[in-house]
Amino acid sequence: MPTLRLISLLLSAGILSSCAVGPEYKKVDVSLPDHYLGQVALDNRKVTANADFTKWWEGFGDSQLTQFVLLALEQNLDIAQAQARIKQAKSGLSAARAALSPSGNISAQAIRNHQSLESPLGQLLNAVPDYNRNANLYETNFNASWELDIFGGLKREQNAALAEYQAANAGAIATRLAVAAQTADGYITIRGLQSRLDITKKQLETQQLLLTKVSMLYSRGLAPKLQVQQAEAAVAQVEATIPVLEAGLDVAMNALDVMLGVAPGKYRAELNAFKPIPVAPQIESLGSPADLLKRRPDLIVAERRLAISNAKIGQAISEYYPKVALSLLIGSATAISGGNLFSSAANQAAGVVGLRWRLFDFGRIDAQIDNAKGQEAEAIAAYRQSTLRAAEDVENAISALVKREQQTASLARGEQSMSQARESSFIAYQRGVVSLIEVLHADENLLQISDAKAQAQTESARSAVATFKALGGGWQPTEFQTSAIKHPVTMAASDKTE
Repeated sequence: MPTLRLISLLLSAGILSSCAVGPEYKKVDVSLPDHYLGQVALDNRKVTANADFTKWWEGFGDSQLTQFVLLALEQNLDIAQAQARIKQAKSGLSAARAALSPSGNISAQAIRNHQSLESPLGQLLNAVPDYNRNANLYETNFNASWELDIFGGLKREQNAALAEYQAANAGAIATRLAVAAQTADGYITIRGLQSRLDITKKQLETQQLLLTKVSMLYSRGLAPKLQVQQAEAAVAQVEATIPVLEAGLDVAMNALDVMLGVAPGKYRAELNAFKPIPVAPQIESLGSPADLLKRRPDLIVAERRLAISNAKIGQAISEYYPKVALSLLIGSATAISGGNLFSSAANQAAGVVGLRWRLFDFGRIDAQIDNAKGQEAEAIAAYRQSTLRAAEDVENAISALVKREQQTASLARGEQSMSQARESSFIAYQRGVVSLIEVLHADENLLQISDAKAQAQTESARSAVATFKALGGGWQPTEFQTSAIKHPVTMAASDKTE
């Protein structure tokens, strides 16, 4: 009797409190500076083109780059997988919501039985007067059951499923942003390699022309054999770099095709036509490091993972308390005929109140709670670390962009001077003032500085892409807030372990 009274008190307290056990979820505060270290340098860039932060790829002024990014967002298979994960998470959320509602089913059966008279049971029944060895049974029932979520274990499970669904949505957005950035990066890499290949081929033409002139002078006895050999070596040296660049170009083109969700070679014909390296636009709407918490979808995923771990603590704590379930059966059964199935005499009903309580299992529950709290502590550390790394990504990308553009400007000045020096050395060689070595040395230096400038241009454009990606550019955060569903409502909580 005291046990029943205790159960009644616990159930009454749970129903009256109408709250879920476990700690209340609170977002973790992360200390971040008010501005980026490279913000001033980024603002001082002398760039005329501006980019819409939500569609930053259009700011490069290259229609083909935009075309490929849009194709990737439509066709990429990583995005397709992310969309499939959303469906899986949504089904889990639907299942968690359904667990809070009653469930019911209808069953019906009709049985025709013919008893053997040779069996022991048949022989026994055959001795009964007026025994009929043929029997019919008709039955139909409606069953309903409902687990009362008195202490909020199912509600915490729903909160975890909701956060999982939100994390899947944010993860899909993060995948889209990564795909857009990787596609733009791959396209820029291709244009950079093509520019370097074009520079090398033009330099090869110059070296071959020089070899022709030296060979002509040698045939007339105006130049020694040594100079012909030096010119031939210079041609071979430049020729040797072309296969390396072409191999890198093949790899980059194949990677871009795969990023677009097609077999390698699909878009190669469109990419073969030479186009200049895209120029990075101005990066506006830089914001502050704290804005990354809302703009970077990967940080939203990390925060939602933290919410999941918090909800699982409540799930574990709810195991301290009893589980109550209600069951109801309403039906009709008759062994006479189907026509009597729904008569008052054939009606049947049953009601059950079920109780399950892990009274002697608190040690295991304690272990489950400790494990859940450990997972939450890990999730907190992971969220803070992800936030710091996101700020680091931005700082590194800004620094790379600014420094690479400075490098490009310096190399452009050096290329102009070296081009003039090469022209002067060739004129001096024709006049017999300097040796062929001076001309070949000038050619080598011009090739190196032109190639370095093309690489710097490529890396500066790639750094701009990395900056947009690090800042979470490519989407509007309000899309997630309005379409993904609101955050779970936090409920007043009690924690038995505290």
